[in-house]
Amino acid sequence: MSDIQAQFSVLKQTTDPAVADAILRLIEQGADHELNRVNVLDFSKRTGLDEERVISGFLHASRLGLFELTWNVLCPGCGGVLDAHSTLKSLRHDDYHCGLCACGYEASVDEQVEVAFTVSPRVRRIAAHDPNTLPVWEYFKQIFWSSGVDFNKESFETLSNEVVLDTLELPAGEKAVLSLQLPPQFIIVFEPVTHAAQFIDVQGEPTRERQHLSLMYNKIQAPVGTITMRPGPLRLSLDNQAGVRVLPSVFVAAEALHLLIGKRKPFLTAKRMLTNQTFRDVYKADNLNIDQRLKITSLTFLFTDLKGSTALYERVGDLAAFDLVRAHFHALLEIISSERGAVVKTIGDAVMATFIRPEHALAAGLRMRSAMTALNARRGTEDLIVKIGIHEGPCLAVMLNERQDYFGQTVNIAARVQSLSTSQEIHITGVVIDSPAVASILEREAITPIQKQAALRGIADKMVVYEIP
Repeated sequence: MSDIQAQFSVLKQTTDPAVADAILRLIEQGADHELNRVNVLDFSKRTGLDEERVISGFLHASRLGLFELTWNVLCPGCGGVLDAHSTLKSLRHDDYHCGLCACGYEASVDEQVEVAFTVSPRVRRIAAHDPNTLPVWEYFKQIFWSSGVDFNKESFETLSNEVVLDTLELPAGEKAVLSLQLPPQFIIVFEPVTHAAQFIDVQGEPTRERQHLSLMYNKIQAPVGTITMRPGPLRLSLDNQAGVRVLPSVFVAAEALHLLIGKRKPFLTAKRMLTNQTFRDVYKADNLNIDQRLKITSLTFLFTDLKGSTALYERVGDLAAFDLVRAHFHALLEIISSERGAVVKTIGDAVMATFIRPEHALAAGLRMRSAMTALNARRGTEDLIVKIGIHEGPCLAVMLNERQDYFGQTVNIAARVQSLSTSQEIHITGVVIDSPAVASILEREAITPIQKQAALRGIADKMVVYEIP
């Protein structure tokens, strides 16, 4: 059996068999571009497979060496990939700059860092493994723009025919001249390999005199400049000193361009990946550096604690209590994973978990409560009483004690809200109950929340919280 066959065999044992089969078919039958920066959410939609199982499958496939996982920093304006990292540890703290949009951005893991998967060259060689050989528009589609930009064959034909005045493949060390007729519009001369851009504001009376512009490409990230020219002929001189092939392209910054690159589809974000249980389990040592502080604008935290666990050990004995607590943990961890959450850590008999959306956290909380009721019924006791608190807000993703963790006031509030519970009730904050999806769950379950004013330890002002009876 070859190494690759052995890897596929292991994949079928570690992930959903249907997902493993779909990944194998993709590798064997997919077109080259379909195996570059695979958008796993789009793959899930096309195959009809569960998103979480697909994410888990590609994570296991990546860990086995079948795919290479990349963290791509995106421009929120045009959807271009500003930088690609093989590990989240290399994500920079400073701004990333987009030449096409002439804007700088701090890399937010909420929506600006895409997680994608490219087949390993050891498994199957594809054109994108040598991007300098890709035709111009394939380079734009496969390398510059992210998997979240929703292009198709027709839109690319529109791009190349209506939005682009001219484009050129310019080998390293060579010079070229483009002769253009400038329309009275805003023009962008953009080069996707070096991310260099020159803006031309074409205005005023048309001229018949040839205008001149010289651009040189190198490895220095030059600031984007804007010059004013008149409608009419332009001699554009290009000099490639970048050491690699460049692809200067002249775009008309008209509505058609904005419409084409503005059409988006969902993609797997770094925030969702950090809140994925498989990722936390499989990539334990490949999350963050000890000094990294990644800002997350919104994340939902769920804290649980087992009420009266000390008295439980005294009442039923160490062995029986240990079995009960272990059953309780097994139920909670399974529910968290199935509701698209991830366990950050357990602290004694308590659990800290994260969710992308507050409705997933509430659904998990309600299921936890039912699971404890079922466990108690099977044992004929009321020993397992879980207190639950949920809060949503901004936080920092950090490394603490060799584990990816979270820091900030949102985390503190979530922990304090959990401590308000005295029995099986769940406590949530106002920002959680304001979510329309949370309101739908409460309406469907015929639950009427009870509003309270609560003083939380370490929090200066009283907070409005809601008890879910």
